Amino acid sequence: MSPNHRIKATRTRKKPAQNGPAAPPWPSYRGTSQFVGTSPSGRVTVYVDPSLGQPGLQNAQDLVNDSDRVVTANDGIFGTTGGPVSVIVFALGNATDGTGGADHMGCDYVNGAAIEVDASFSNSARVSALFEAELSECSMNGNLCGESTGEALSRWCATVVSNNALSDFATAPQWAQDGEPDFVNKTDATDQNADSTGCGMAFLSWLMSQGHSLDKIAPAMVALGDSGTLAQLYAKLTSDTASNAWTKFKSAVQALPNGITSDNPFSAAQSAQITGDRGAKPPAGTVKAGAPAAVCPPKSKRLLPPNKLSRSTHSA
Repeated sequence: MSPNHRIKATRTRKKPAQNGPAAPPWPSYRGTSQFVGTSPSGRVTVYVDPSLGQPGLQNAQDLVNDSDRVVTANDGIFGTTGGPVSVIVFALGNATDGTGGADHMGCDYVNGAAIEVDASFSNSARVSALFEAELSECSMNGNLCGESTGEALSRWCATVVSNNALSDFATAPQWAQDGEPDFVNKTDATDQNADSTGCGMAFLSWLMSQGHSLDKIAPAMVALGDSGTLAQLYAKLTSDTASNAWTKFKSAVQALPNGITSDNPFSAAQSAQITGDRGAKPPAGTVKAGAPAAVCPPKSKRLLPPNKLSRSTHSA
């Protein structure tokens, strides 16, 4: 199954079932949670804020229909089987175009299983992308939560699974504008700095353009943990020394004919980023998510576009 499936609106005249499983406590939403449906696999239960009317309901119905594709692709990226999650579609940040972002409480299927996504009227692909951004953090299983490395990874997962439906969330151009500070040799202990996230996005684009697919990158980053750096990731994937990562990356950036204008400046082919089993079953020998080695504290912050993130105070 291709991870770049184009999401189409599901036309229906039927109203969603009013009775269903009770909604979990959400990170921020406090309104009425209207049950919309559960995906065929039973892994994703979707709710909506009924005050959004038909456009919000359409987003939620489309997410019910698309969510199993998303979780299957996410399993393929991380080589694990994710746990069940609940999702609510509402006007997060008072936006209904997706720019309100998405939220959850922690990077595992214990703390992070209640996911909030912004509605995106008439563009359900953005809702699926926001869902994957948070789902991917759950699959980090207690690692990378609230770190610049984890944020870049989750955004790349959303890019691959949605065919770049969140292109306006790009942070690499801001990193370039701010002098390209080095977040390859150091990891920023926040997921809210557009410069450190942007550096990570550009670096992962470079790695993928060199043939290191996202389903090889993601497990390696999770294994490195919170203290891991992108330089160490480079060394793990290439067998080159970590000290060469920043120099070679910078040389590649300087050689770009058009500079950095997106989160994928090296034009890594998105369709080639999940090379493993994309079927309904996870690869053999994988570990069930939902029982992390250590429960991660809720320190992940809301996914936001760059104009709503902080600018770097770090020097290169």
